[in-house]
Amino acid sequence: MGEISLAEAKTHLSELIDRVEAGDQVDITRRGKRVARLTAATGTRKRIDVAQLRSLTAAMAPQDRSAADLVRSMRDDDRY
Repeated sequence: MGEISLAEAKTHLSELIDRVEAGDQVDITRRGKRVARLTAATGTRKRIDVAQLRSLTAAMAPQDRSAADLVRSMRDDDRY
């Protein structure tokens, strides 16, 4: 774990992010007092279940107009 001043953190943010991605933690100080800690984000992105997505979209009723027409009508209805 490292400690860095706020002024230095602003200057070297990209390098700090690289360190955090590598597993390090960085404390940011202001006037010698710790005010924040940079740590890696936890949790991984959940994979999309393609079969479930296909079954969901297959169960949806077909639309009678295109997405462009739908957006255009929503935009025009808000104008007046």
